[in-house]
Amino acid sequence: MALKIPRRFAGLVMGVLMALSMGLIMSFVVTVINLGLRGDFILRWMTAFAGALPIGLPTALIVTPLIKALVDRMTD
Repeated sequence: MALKIPRRFAGLVMGVLMALSMGLIMSFVVTVINLGLRGDFILRWMTAFAGALPIGLPTALIVTPLIKALVDRMTD
């Protein structure tokens, strides 16, 4: 059974999921670039992700509706 969330929370859920996915991917890439794949890679990756999330989550929650409004104005 799929998790169902009321539609009024769609923007919040979108922002949280975007922040989580972008944060994981970006912290992975930056950690690989800076350290390479080492024995303690996963610990360092998760540490980087935990440090980035407090910035990424509120940013995504603020920016997502602004970008959506901009795209709505730019498109038919």
